[in-house]
Parts: sequence; structure tokens; C-alpha cells
Amino acid sequence: MENSEPDPSRQRNGVAGVLYGEFTDALNDRLRCSVSLTQSRLTVRRICASPGGATLVFNMTDCVGCRAHGGPDGADVGAYFSAYFYPLQSRWMSAGVARQRVEQRFRVAPVRDPLANLREAERWARCIRDASMLQAPRRDGVVYGRVRRPCRVMILVNPHSGRGQALQRFTGRVQGMLTEAAVPYTLVITEHQNHARELARKADLSQWDALVIMSGDGLLFEVINGLMEREDWQEAIRTPLGILPGGSGNALAASVHHYSQSPPAWNEELLLSCGFLLCKGLVVSMDLVSVHLSSRQRLFSFLSLAWGFVADVDAESEKYRHVGAVRFLMGTLARLASLTVYRGRLAYLPAAEAPKPPRGSAAAHPPASTPRRPSLCSSPPRRLTPDTPANQNSLHKHNSAEQNRRGITDASNNAITNRTAEARSQDDSLLPGPDQPVPESWTVVREEDFVLVLAIYQSHLAEDLRAAPGATADDGVIHLFYVTAGISRPALLRLFLAMEKGGHLACGCPHLVYAKVRALRLEPVSPQGRITVDGETVEYGPVQAQVHPGLARLISG
Repeated sequence: MENSEPDPSRQRNGVAGVLYGEFTDALNDRLRCSVSLTQSRLTVRRICASPGGATLVFNMTDCVGCRAHGGPDGADVGAYFSAYFYPLQSRWMSAGVARQRVEQRFRVAPVRDPLANLREAERWARCIRDASMLQAPRRDGVVYGRVRRPCRVMILVNPHSGRGQALQRFTGRVQGMLTEAAVPYTLVITEHQNHARELARKADLSQWDALVIMSGDGLLFEVINGLMEREDWQEAIRTPLGILPGGSGNALAASVHHYSQSPPAWNEELLLSCGFLLCKGLVVSMDLVSVHLSSRQRLFSFLSLAWGFVADVDAESEKYRHVGAVRFLMGTLARLASLTVYRGRLAYLPAAEAPKPPRGSAAAHPPASTPRRPSLCSSPPRRLTPDTPANQNSLHKHNSAEQNRRGITDASNNAITNRTAEARSQDDSLLPGPDQPVPESWTVVREEDFVLVLAIYQSHLAEDLRAAPGATADDGVIHLFYVTAGISRPALLRLFLAMEKGGHLACGCPHLVYAKVRALRLEPVSPQGRITVDGETVEYGPVQAQVHPGLARLISG
């Protein structure tokens, strides 16, 4: 085997302009390959007597890691290195593409010295890892940080989520990927409701570079609120959060996959995609929404606030949990058969009219007193149409020299750090007092009958429901939908079927209204009903909410 030495003038993070070598196949010593590595690709060409040997090209964007090791026994003087890729490839049994695992393993044996061979294999493994770290599936216009390597990850698994297979799916699919990517982790099995909340509230976060959830969305809701209940919540909420789909809804996991601009994926393919993104370790800002209930309680939400049909389906479909994601379809059909109309009042602050909160104000913890029942102002009713303009402020243009001690290492992370610091300085300044009318700048929907009100801040409401197709994790707005009474059951079913591909806004349904907002107030008048936050049922009554742009951090593509 001959190796060209790297040109120091072209060296970057251990990867030369071109690194070349000839190796044998790990399973067949008579099969030789020439291997060349650049910062963007690994090219493998089979060497044979006739010209035009088969050539394979692997994009380093799809690589999660590479490992080197010695021979299996003392008789083998060779060493080995294995590179692990997860490219998008055609599905075997259906149309479309999905990420699939591909391993390339080579034997290094140019000399009779096992240690020298191992050093050469380790050199290649190091260069491949460096190239992999430099290449990641980034979106244009998005500023990324990165989880530090080597990192320390706590993975929380709810063994009862979904169909009770979360732990099995982790060990069968994700565990091997983390080993391939050299991501050390500590696995924590949650034992009861709010166990994750307690852990997040009490954990020594200096020991962890990221917290990862293998469950449905409910466990992440616990973790976020546990972090926000800490004395050091301003630092704690900066801990990067990861999601692996292990429940029945998996809305955030589906959203993270969608943000990576990959083709739609479900079930095992979605898990593989989220595992791949976790291994790549890119971090973006994530908005949180503070939700004030009619009592003194203040919650922090990362996904949605729902009243009416959506909340009813979410709560009532719990009895179908054993069937997995199909529970929502079954719940939808059951609720359609007994469609309920709810009376209430709704007001919101359109995104284009939101004033900037004053800088330097301290973020408030949950109010100590019980708010009185809010009343809407008596200004003339105004109905917001779907084409209402929105102020899409760019949240990726800040720069800061502050370094994140939680383990983000990219220089580009300065922008995320600065944006998070600004969000941490904000209280709920957009919300009026609970006993005060909403300001004149708010849009007030006249008191009327609603089938549903849904405020969502991610693209997906479930694995197969793209409720807000244009949403991103850090767009700084709440995507508000409401459906008024008078819609027929078939029309409502058509809306939800169209939502599978994000086409519901194009249905032309006169009962559906959509707006981008910064804050909202909802006051149910019907005595019976449900309100859910991130799929969790909360106390029924008046509620107010405001978005806090970039308050948290999310491992995403």
C-alpha cells in the first residue's frame, strides 16, 4: 500500500486536500480498493486487471463517524477502519428515498508491524471523522452551533411511551449509531409521571452537554418545564435538547426531520433520521411559548396550545395508545361522529404589530397571585384573514463573543448565544394583565362558536400532520388556526386529510382562519371542554400565551 503524505499547506483539521491509499476489503483479502478522501467525499474504486472498476462515492455530509481497531487475533497483523454513512437511498419496498445505513470497512496491512498498521488505520479514521464534522446537512440562512465532541449526553427513555417499545427501539436502532459516532451517553429510564421533570430540575447540568428524549412529546414537555423551574433556569435552558421518536405523536421529531429538508419519513425511518441528526450534533435556536393558566401556574410550551376538537382527540385517543400513531386517526373519526361546538372569545397580537419588549427587563417566574378571569376589550371585532402580513424578523444575525459553557464549540454559535441572552431578558411584556382588556393593537374575534383553536409553533402536530408547513423552530411566531362553527363533518375531515401534506390552507375552507401572532388570549365560555399544552391536558379556563424567540436550543438539521 502506498500513501501520499498530506500537504501541510492544505491541511485543515486533520484532513488534507486529498488523502490517498490502497487497501484490501475487510472480508476478502484478494479484493483491493483505492480510497481517496477529500473534505467533501470518500471515493472507493475497486482495483482489477481490466479498466473501469466499480467506483463508489460517499458524501461526507452523510457520515456519522469512523472507528479503527486491530485484528481479531494475534495471527492477523493487519488493522481495520470502518466508516459509517447514512445516505438517502431508494426504499427497497416502496417509492421514494430514506436514510439507510452503509458501512465501508477496510484492512490496512502494508507492513508486518501490527502497531504501525494500527497507527495508519487510526490516521485514516481520524481524518474521516474530521471531514465528517466539517460537513453537515445545513440549511441556507440558518446559523448553527454544535454540541461539543467528545460530548456527555443524558438520554431519557419512557419505556411506556407509544406502544411500550421505546427502549427496544433505542437499543435496536439508536444505540449502534451513537457507538459509530463515538457519542458517549448515560441512559436513564423514567419510572413515573414527572420523573423527567424532577431530574431536569435537580440534575447537575455541568455534567451534561445535551439532554435527549426518547419518547413522545410529553417527556420533553416535562424536561423543559423542569429546566425552567430551576434557580439557574437562565443557564439551564441553554442546554441543547434532542428528540428521538418513541411515542405515538412524535410531532417535534417529525418537525426536526422536516426542517432538515429531507423527504417525508415515518416510523423506523423517522427514528433513523433523528438519530442521524443527533450524531451530527448541529444546534439551532428554538422558540418557547409561556402559557398562563387561570390559576397562578405558568407553563412553557415548545409545540402547541389547543382547545376544542384537537384537544379532545388528543385526550380521548389515549385509550387507543396501544396501536401507536393510528390512535389519532381513530380518535379523529370518533370525535367527528360526535362533533362538539364550543363558545368562547379569542384575541391575538398579529406578528406585524408586535412592539419590541424593553431590553434589560428581568424574566418573570410564575406569578405569585391568582389572576382574575380575563375579559376581552370591547373594541369592534376584526377578523384576520390568511394573508395578514407577518413580520418575519431574522433571528440569525446577532454576533457575540460569549462562549457557551454547555459545550457548543462552533464560532457561529455566538449568534445563537446572543439571541438566547436577549430572549432570557424578556418577561411576558406583550400580555396585558389578567384583569385588563387587550390593547387596541390586538385583533379581537367576536364571541362566536368554535370547533377548534390551535396555536402551534412547530411544523408538525403529529408524525403525519403538517399543521404549519412554513413554520421553523425559531421563526419567532405562533401559528394560530381556528375553525368556526358551521363547518360540515366531511369538510372538517377533508381539512385533516389535507393536513397530512400541509395542503389544508389551500382548501379554500371559509371556516378556517390562519394568522401569525406573537401573543394570544383565549377565554372559553362553554362550561365543559379541554385545553391541552404540548398534548398534555391542563386546567380548563382562560389562558394567555406569548412567544419567546430563541429561548431554548434544539439539536436539529
